[in-house]
Amino acid sequence: MIEIEGLPELVDPVMIAAFEGWNDAAEAATGVITHLEAEWKATPLVELDPEDYYDFQVTRPFVEIGEGRQRNIVWPTTRLLLARPPEAGRDVVLLRGIEPNMRWRSFCAEIIGLCQDLGVEQAILLGALLNDSPHTRPVSVMATASDPGIARSYNLELTTYEGPTGIVGVLHGALSAAGLQTVSLWASVPHYVAQPPNPKATLALLRRIEDLLDIPMPYGDLSEEARAWEHGVDELAAQDSEVAEYVRELEERKDAAGLPEASGEAIAAEFERYLRRRERGTDR
Repeated sequence: MIEIEGLPELVDPVMIAAFEGWNDAAEAATGVITHLEAEWKATPLVELDPEDYYDFQVTRPFVEIGEGRQRNIVWPTTRLLLARPPEAGRDVVLLRGIEPNMRWRSFCAEIIGLCQDLGVEQAILLGALLNDSPHTRPVSVMATASDPGIARSYNLELTTYEGPTGIVGVLHGALSAAGLQTVSLWASVPHYVAQPPNPKATLALLRRIEDLLDIPMPYGDLSEEARAWEHGVDELAAQDSEVAEYVRELEERKDAAGLPEASGEAIAAEFERYLRRRERGTDR
C-alpha cells in the first residue's frame, strides 16, 4: 500500500475518476480528467505501482524522447492529482487510470486506502458507453448510485443494472461499501462515431458534475469544440446517404421516446446552472 506523506491538509476533498479502456467510449470520460488537469493546473500526488495490476503484453509501456534526446519508458499506471479550483471552497482529487488487467480487488482496496489517507469522503466516477443515440441530439448522461440514501439526496436513479461490468462498476461498489458517497455518471456516445475525441460528451459530463458538486467547471474551449465536432459529423454523414438515413431514423426514434433533456426538470436545472455561472462571472 502506498502511503502519502508531506501533503498539505486538504479541504473537504472530492475525487473525480475515469479509466481508459472498456469504460471510456471515445475517451469522453478520461477527456474530463485531462481537461480539468490542464484548466485547474493540477499537481501530481501519487501513482500506483503498475507491476501489481497490469499485464505489459496487453497494456504496453511506450517510449518517449525527452530533452537532449533522452529515451524514457512510460509505464501504464493509475495516477492521482490534486486540484484547487478557484472559488470552489474545496479541493478536488483527480484520478486518471487504465482499467487493470488483474487483481481488481487489491486495486480497489489501494484506491480506498489512498482516499482515506487524503480524507476523501465523496467520489464521482465517470464512464462513457457506445449507444444508438444520434449525434445531433443532447448527450444523455445517466447518473446512478448504489446507496438508496445517496440516490435520494441527489435525486438520482438507484442502479438496477445486471450484467458484465468494468472497473468503474467494481470500484463504485467497493467505494460505497467503504462508506464513501459514490455516484457514477455515464455518457452515451453514438456508436457510428466512436473514435476519439468526443468533446460534446465530455462537455455533457462536466455539466453534470457541476450540477452535483455545485463547483463551477472550467469549460474552456469545449463548447466551441463540441459545435465543431457536431458540424464535422454532419458533413461526413451528408456524404453517405445510408449513414444520413440511419441518423434520421435515430433522431425520429429519440424524439418519439421523448428527450429527458427537454423535460421541465432538466430545463430548470440548465437555467439554474446558467444563473450560478453568471453570478460567479464564469458563464460561457
